[in-house]
Amino acid sequence: MITGAGTQGATGTAEGGAPAPPPTEIERELYAAARHGSGTGGAGAHPVPDAVLDVLARTRLYLLVPRLHADTPGYAPPLPANPDPATGRTCVPVLTPGMLPPWHPEWVFRQVPLGELARVWPDNTWRLAVNPGTPYAMSLEARPKHRKAWAEAYERNGRTHRAGLLLTHGGGHLHGPLAHGLALGAQLAVHNSLVWNQLGAAYEDYATDIDRLRNPWHVNNRADYRRTLEALLETRMIGTLQEFALRTRHGMVRQLGRAPSEEEWTSAVTTTLRHRGTDAEDLAEAVGSLRCVLRFEARLRADGALAPDGRVDSLKAFDYGRAVNVVRLALGARYITPPEAEEAVLRIDERARRAYGSWADFSLGYAMTRLIYFTQDAVAEAARGEGGSGAPGPLDPRSETKYQESLAQHRILTQDPAGPYRNIPWS
Repeated sequence: MITGAGTQGATGTAEGGAPAPPPTEIERELYAAARHGSGTGGAGAHPVPDAVLDVLARTRLYLLVPRLHADTPGYAPPLPANPDPATGRTCVPVLTPGMLPPWHPEWVFRQVPLGELARVWPDNTWRLAVNPGTPYAMSLEARPKHRKAWAEAYERNGRTHRAGLLLTHGGGHLHGPLAHGLALGAQLAVHNSLVWNQLGAAYEDYATDIDRLRNPWHVNNRADYRRTLEALLETRMIGTLQEFALRTRHGMVRQLGRAPSEEEWTSAVTTTLRHRGTDAEDLAEAVGSLRCVLRFEARLRADGALAPDGRVDSLKAFDYGRAVNVVRLALGARYITPPEAEEAVLRIDERARRAYGSWADFSLGYAMTRLIYFTQDAVAEAARGEGGSGAPGPLDPRSETKYQESLAQHRILTQDPAGPYRNIPWS
C-alpha cells in the first residue's frame, strides 16, 4: 500500500495547496507516478503502482548516518527506525537526491538501493517512508510480498547505472559566478546522473565520495586534497604534449590566417620538440595525438557538434571540470567546509573563463581531452599512421563508445533549454 503521496501539510506547497515545484526531475517523476497510481479512493486505497517502484528502483535513496558510525571500521549500523509523521507507524526514512538537507560536519548519507532494502529489511510491521515530512512524502508497506515487488522492480530497473541525466536542483545555484563554476563540472555530473548545481550534504554518498578521492586521485586527507586541487588549477594533469600540439596549431592559425594542413602542423610540432631534445617515444605520442584530434574533430563536424571551420584549441577544460568535481567530493568526504568549497569553485571558474570564450568551446575541450585520455589505442593507431586522421571514419568499439558518450553529454549541456549552458552566460 502507498499513503501520503504529496499530502504533507502546507510546508513547501504553492498557492492553492498544490506542492511547490519538485526540486529535481527525480522527485517530479516520483510524485507523478504516485499521483497516477493513487486513483480516487484516497491515500492507501490501492497497491503501490509499478511506476512508483520503478522510479524508486532506479533512484539513489539515502539514509542519514552519524559520521562516527560511518567512520568506524567494520561497523554496519542498523536501519534507522522512526515514527512516520504522516502515519505514526514505525518507518525507515529514506530521502531522494533532491531532498537532502544542508551539509553538516557530523551527519552524512549512505546510499541504499531498493534491492538492498528488500534483502535486509528487519521487521514486517515497519514501513518504508520516502521523503517523510515533505510535500513528496510516501509511506510503503514492507511485508514479504511487498519486498518481493521491490526486489523485482530493482531487477528491472536498478541493476544498471542510470547515466546521462541532467539533474538541476531548483533550490541550488542557478545564476551568478558560483553557478557558473559548478557548471564547469556538469559533464561528470551528467555522466553519473548527479545534481550539477549544489555544494551540499553529499556528491554521491559519503563512502563513495571518499573512495573516489582515493582512486584515482590518491586523496586521503585535507592536505592531499589541497595538492591535487592546485595541480588541477595549474592544469598539470592533462597531457603536456597534447596541449603543446594544440597551442602550436592555434599560433599557426594566427600567423597563417588559416588552419595549417596536417603536414604543416606535424612538421611544426616535431621540429620544435626535436629542438627541445624530446625522445622518439614522446615524438610519436605527440604526432599520434594530433592525428587523433583531427580524426575526432572530423567526427564532431560530421555530427554537427563542431563548426566546419571550428577547432579545439585547448584541453585545459578537462582539468578545470575535474577540479570542480574533486571539490565536491572533498566536501562530501568532509575534508573541507562549504565556504572553502565555494572559494575553490570560484578560483576554478576564474581560470576557466580566461582559457575559453564560450560554453561550447569549453565543452568541446573537455570532450576532446576525455577522448584522447580514454582512447589510447586510437592514439597509438594514429601514431602509426593507421585509420586515417582527417576523415570521420569508424573507430574501434571502445573509442566509439567513449565518443558517443562524450557527444551525448556535449549535446545535453549545450542544447537542453533548461541546462546551465543555455541559461548562464559564459561572460
